[in-house]
Amino acid sequence: MKKWMSIVSSIVLLLICFTSAQAKPPVNVKMTKGEAKITMLEGKADVICVGQKEARYLKKHDLIRAGCEVSTGAGSRVEMVLPEKSIIRFAEKTTFKLVQADTGEDGKRVVEVSVTVGKLWTNVRKSLPGRDDKYEISCQNAVAGVRGTVYRMDVEGDQSVLVKVYDGEVLVAGVPKKQLPAVSAVGPPRPVSGPTVIEGPKPVSMEKWVYIIKSMQQISITSDGQAQEPKEFLESEDMDDWVTWNKKRDKRSSK
Repeated sequence: MKKWMSIVSSIVLLLICFTSAQAKPPVNVKMTKGEAKITMLEGKADVICVGQKEARYLKKHDLIRAGCEVSTGAGSRVEMVLPEKSIIRFAEKTTFKLVQADTGEDGKRVVEVSVTVGKLWTNVRKSLPGRDDKYEISCQNAVAGVRGTVYRMDVEGDQSVLVKVYDGEVLVAGVPKKQLPAVSAVGPPRPVSGPTVIEGPKPVSMEKWVYIIKSMQQISITSDGQAQEPKEFLESEDMDDWVTWNKKRDKRSSK
């Protein structure tokens, strides 16, 4: 009898050990300098990082490092949290690159995200007074720099841009473009004048512009990089599915 009891006890112990080994422990991924974490993923998205030849499927809890490029599929949404707890969300059919996401020992943050096409929503954690932070989201025609605010940026396929601010202030500036020199049409030979003194080469760029966009204001930028005058918008006319979903996520993350 004792022998059978010993055998049964051993079997039960083995089953307990096996069950414990199969149970998945809770995921607790810690971020380090230069990393961001994927905290929510709906649908599918691809990511390719420096040194990789092919893209792979993005997963929840993945760490995104500087140089990684992410593309979201149709019907997909991604939420990314930065080391200093600011949040950026990306809508479907969006391509972006994490350029930099660093936080120094003194708490100073340097964040840069480049968007090729698509929509994003960001909830930026407020910086401390006197701290020279850098938090920029850029696209081909503009760069938006902030210090504690909530805003969205829509980048269309033709590189026209819409920036809407819901809380705080955003400094939106034009991105200088390199312009190619004009090429004249080829024609018949013409007499060439003698040598003359000409000015050296000078950099040519688009006209610079900077706007400070305040809460419940928006600015549109054309495909050739020209900014329209900022104007106000109403919350009632702005409540689409993307905005509603982000506001719910913001409310949940603030608890």
